Amino acid sequence: MAQAITVLKSAYLRGRCCRHKILCPLLGRLLSDSMSKLYSSYRRPGSQPEKKTSWRNVDFSFKKGFDLLKTHLVMLKEETKDHLKGPEGRPFSHYLLEQTKVVWEFRSQDDLNKWVISSDVEIGGKSEVYLKLGRNNQAALLYGTLNTEVPRDGETKYSGYCSMRAKPPMGSFNRKKYYDWSNFNSLYLRVRGDGRPWMVNIYTDPYFSHQKDDLYNYFMFTRGGPYWEEIKIPFSKFFLSSRGRVQDSQHPIWLDKASFLTLGFTIGDKVDGPFQLEIDFIGLLNDRAHTEEFAYEMYEKNPQ
Repeated sequence: MAQAITVLKSAYLRGRCCRHKILCPLLGRLLSDSMSKLYSSYRRPGSQPEKKTSWRNVDFSFKKGFDLLKTHLVMLKEETKDHLKGPEGRPFSHYLLEQTKVVWEFRSQDDLNKWVISSDVEIGGKSEVYLKLGRNNQAALLYGTLNTEVPRDGETKYSGYCSMRAKPPMGSFNRKKYYDWSNFNSLYLRVRGDGRPWMVNIYTDPYFSHQKDDLYNYFMFTRGGPYWEEIKIPFSKFFLSSRGRVQDSQHPIWLDKASFLTLGFTIGDKVDGPFQLEIDFIGLLNDRAHTEEFAYEMYEKNPQ
């Protein structure tokens, strides 16, 4: 009897091992978060190796997987309906006649969650930045302290920056989506600053690797004081920069909707001390009176 029980236990254990060896490869991406542990061979020096087998570290729930799949299928259904109806789910006639559009406004914590903040702390700096709702929950308040002290790592040469950047929009099944602002020609902001200059950044997602560091920038000078100011920035005023160098561009900012990703703000004026910027909303404007395509002088390369 004891021998029979031993044989049954060994057969059961072998069956479990074989079942996991078969199921784990088949589950594929559904286990992407949990399976990452299986492929990691890094171990801190001095730490003891794990005694558990790799498949025991898998934390997977079929219920959560099916719920996530259902959510993405619903999103895909809505995206398909919107695509058949017209641009961004609106009739084409409404899209063409649209003159203004609010892209971001700040009225709740959910609106703030669409943005991320960062500073030179990521490279060893000492600047601080925070983001919260303003008075009466009517604006976003970006504030902190700028510190230009360079980290003593022997490599970093410059420090002292803080930034705020919108999260890129995501579609069903975590597909990357892009903003289509080709129907407008100006960025429209309502802000209240402290007199310090800010850089407005438009991030792209180009097809070619040699353009991966390209940004479109505009220096926004706030006047300070207790009054709000409305700032209109034509897209033609943005200049193309790559790795800190201004480059030529014959085209306005709306190069292609598939290359436009998101927007952000950066302060780095090399002045130590506190800063703050309140943002009521960020919108778009189609100014029919503005016909300029590019605001900077152009020079012919290699003239003959």
